[in-house]
Amino acid sequence: MLLSIIMSQQENTENKIEDETNLVPLLGLGVITEQPSLHTDLDKKSVGELLKEMNKEDQKVALAVQKAIPQIEILVEKIVERMKRSGRIFYIGAGTSGRLGVLDASEIPPTFGMTAGLVIGLIAGGDKALRNPVENAEDDAEKAWKELQEYQVNQNDTVIGLAASGTTPYVIGALKNARVHGILTASVACNPDSPMAQEADIRIEVIVGPEFVTGSTRLKSGTAEKLVLNMISTATMIKLGRVKGNKMVNMQLSNAKLVDRGARMIMEELQIEYEQAKNLLLLHGSVKKALESYSR
Repeated sequence: MLLSIIMSQQENTENKIEDETNLVPLLGLGVITEQPSLHTDLDKKSVGELLKEMNKEDQKVALAVQKAIPQIEILVEKIVERMKRSGRIFYIGAGTSGRLGVLDASEIPPTFGMTAGLVIGLIAGGDKALRNPVENAEDDAEKAWKELQEYQVNQNDTVIGLAASGTTPYVIGALKNARVHGILTASVACNPDSPMAQEADIRIEVIVGPEFVTGSTRLKSGTAEKLVLNMISTATMIKLGRVKGNKMVNMQLSNAKLVDRGARMIMEELQIEYEQAKNLLLLHGSVKKALESYSR
C-alpha cells in the first residue's frame, strides 16, 4: 500500500509541479522533510535525467515561498520598527540552516553599507561549523541563548530561528528563552507545526515536500530558506532607506567592479561624464553621499 502511494506521487511529479503546501506526512514516515524521495533508482539514471528531475523539484520552491509571503511581510514590518530603534536581527541555526543565516548576515554590510553587527548569524558549533560539522553542537538547547546574552540581546532585537525540520534543540532553546524575555521571535521551517514554530511569534512555513535525495535538506529546503532570508533582509534594508530607486547606493566600494558600478550609477543619475562620476564617488565614499554632495 505504501509503495503504491509513493509510486503514485512519483507519476504526478513527472507530469506537473505539484502544490505541496498542504502535504500531510505519510503514516509512519515522520515529518515531510524526512519522507522518501518521489524519485527512485537515482543511481541508475543518467546525468541529464538527474539534472532535469532536480530542476522539476526546484520549481516547487518559489511557489511554496509565495504562500508564506503574508507571514514574511508581518515579520519585516516588525523588524523595521525595531531596527529604527537600534534593534538588530539574529539568525540562529545549525548545519545548512546556520550557514545560510551567517551568509545572509555577512552580505548586509557590503551590499547595503550597514554597520557590521546589525545583522548577526549564529551557528551551532561556532565558526568552525561553517566548514566542518561539529559533533552534537545542535543538541545543546541552552548554548544559543548564552551566545545571544553575550551580545546583550534585548527587546529591540529580533531572533529568527532557521531549521528545515523545525526540531533543532539549539534553535528551539534560543527562541524559547528570547520569547520569555519579551524579544520578537520568528521561525523558518519546511515542516508544518514544528516544535520550533511553537516557540515563535511569527511562523514562516515553506512546505517544499520530500527532497530529491531522501532527507537531504540542503536541497529544496535550503533553497527555500535562502529565498526567505533574501526577502527578509532585502525588504528590511529597502525600508530603512539603504536603496535609492533600485540601486545599491550604500554599497561598500570593496573592489574595482563595485567602483565601476557606482560610477555608472552616478553618471546615470547626474548625467555627467564617467571620470567626473568616478572622482565624485571616490571622494565621498558612496553613491548616496556623492549624489547628496552634488545636489547641494
